[in-house]
Amino acid sequence: MAEAAEKMIRKQFLVSPATIKRLERIAAERGTSASEIVRQAINSFDTTSSEALESPELMDLVSKRLKEAIKATRNAHKAVSSTLQSLSDSRA
Repeated sequence: MAEAAEKMIRKQFLVSPATIKRLERIAAERGTSASEIVRQAINSFDTTSSEALESPELMDLVSKRLKEAIKATRNAHKAVSSTLQSLSDSRA
């Protein structure tokens, strides 16, 4: 957390219960606090901020998401192939 050295100011915002659930899920998945997720979200919208994702962080994120997409595609391909094979066997 790059902002740890800065003095933090408590701010309150109104958000829906659904948004809170999403925020807590995201924080848990990333192993960080909800506050840190909010700070990262704000920084991602402010592209002039020095806190915006740096190239290595961005590449790591893209790489992770790409690997997840490839794995999901392979799993879907296996499921479709298996279903097609079952259909073919049942017609024979």
